[in-house]
Amino acid sequence: MPIGIIINSLSIVLGGLCGAFAGDRLSDNYKDTLNMIFGLSAFGMGITNVVLMKNMPAVIFSVILGTSLGLLIHLGDNINRLVISLQDRFSGSSGNINELITVIVLFCASGTGIYGSLVSGMNGDHSILIAKSILDFFTAMIFACRLGKTVSFIAVPQFILFMSLFLLAGLIIPVTTETMINDFKAVGGFIMLASGFRMLKLKEFPTADMIPGMVVAMPISWLWVTYILPLVS
Repeated sequence: MPIGIIINSLSIVLGGLCGAFAGDRLSDNYKDTLNMIFGLSAFGMGITNVVLMKNMPAVIFSVILGTSLGLLIHLGDNINRLVISLQDRFSGSSGNINELITVIVLFCASGTGIYGSLVSGMNGDHSILIAKSILDFFTAMIFACRLGKTVSFIAVPQFILFMSLFLLAGLIIPVTTETMINDFKAVGGFIMLASGFRMLKLKEFPTADMIPGMVVAMPISWLWVTYILPLVS
């Protein structure tokens, strides 16, 4: 039973609805200040994951290769179009698209969430996802103050992604190592750092296009440790 995934998705739905309801009652200065705090939090989460890195060349190459793949298949552009469609349908406006994409990446491309889904599917330990749900509730609530109830619908792609990983956990976890997982989390950390820059409007990193980096991270980490590292050490 994917209890952790259900709780995590519900936390986004409820947080988004609460934020949309309270949004008009909060001043713009209050919401802008909280947005800065969440940008800072994204930096903190990113740094926490990056320091887990075991093989820097493999991680850096994964980020570069993954972003290149994302740009080639126009992943960011496709997500942009989907987000604009959702925003028009549920909010009647196509504003704040960059912020909404940043939130989607935060919820769906979290190394903690992806790893938590795998662990949950493998041994039934839901603690990682339940702990993440607390942060996601407040994150969704704050961003919904600015972006409206559209934030709640991010729970749908997140649930689909995490549920797929939950079902595939029995195939994925047995062929991974601690080093591969830590390098995978480090790639996610770089994406979190890029999201922090976007939140603070310092630099518009292509965070959506960076997502494939997490797909290639573990295979590249394995190749580095198995074949390349013995040659250079």
